[in-house]
Amino acid sequence: MPTLRLFASAREAAGVARDSVPGTTVAEVLAASRGRYGAQFAAVLGTCKVWVNGEEAGMETEVTDADEVAVLPPVSGGAGSECCV
Repeated sequence: MPTLRLFASAREAAGVARDSVPGTTVAEVLAASRGRYGAQFAAVLGTCKVWVNGEEAGMETEVTDADEVAVLPPVSGGAGSECCV
């Protein structure tokens, strides 16, 4: 399973900084994480950017067990991408 890394408010909402979450695309990993961590986490995702292995990624980006999917909320309350909704 890909490794999910959570930062700042995403980490706080989920209650973990790192987890293994099933999925073969970013969209699948995030859907599984919404189910795992609940509504508060899902709300935070609407403001986040997602990176895979240090590169900004879209929902269709494919991932493998060796990949790291990072969820990065905006810094200082700025508006983030709505890619994660």
